[in-house]
Amino acid sequence: MPIELVVFDMAGTTVRDKNFVGTAFRQAMRSQGYDIAIEDVNPLMGYEKPLAIKMMLEVREPDKSKITDALVDTIHTHFVNGMIGFYKTTDEIAPLPHVETTFEALRAEGIKIALNTGFSRDIADVIVNRLGWENRIDALVASDEVPYGRPYPDMIRKIMAVLGIESAERVAKVGDTEVDINEGINAGCKYSIGITTGAFTREELLPYKPTHIVDDIAEVIGIISQSHELAANN
Repeated sequence: MPIELVVFDMAGTTVRDKNFVGTAFRQAMRSQGYDIAIEDVNPLMGYEKPLAIKMMLEVREPDKSKITDALVDTIHTHFVNGMIGFYKTTDEIAPLPHVETTFEALRAEGIKIALNTGFSRDIADVIVNRLGWENRIDALVASDEVPYGRPYPDMIRKIMAVLGIESAERVAKVGDTEVDINEGINAGCKYSIGITTGAFTREELLPYKPTHIVDDIAEVIGIISQSHELAANN
């Protein structure tokens, strides 16, 4: 089956991230007295952020009775406010290399482009607006718009429903973290493509068995084109 939809992650995959997200996460945790090293934060970046916060608290807080929904919500609110303030004002926000030309090339072939993210929708909207991507993508779904974020398949399935894509065999997922890859696998996507422009190196992505690993997002065009050629010949 030819690919009809490619779902891309945001920070680290399509949006430049010089560890802005990790830094904001650390600051949010520190606001409640938890000092987390950046190397402990980065592996959790693809997760829905309240879940990532809870995972960190379970490691760092010996008194489990303190790990309440209220504490998670306080930290997450600090994170969201920090990220919105940053993305609204920073001059650093930019697409990663070849992202926009990749979007254009895929859409020229009739392939739909969607974004999904571990961010909440309010942060995602600020990013899309700042980059002027409203007309470059066909759908956007954030982790707070579905029952379960990554690695569950809910976001991809919601995008498929919105865009009328019936089979996950017609979908490719592209992301820079473990949970991006597992999200694609759990959704049954034909391709679950890891990319090395974000939080994980090639060596760190390999154990999660992506169908492909790319160093440049433009390589996705070739993967999809090859898929279409194979479909045409069968």
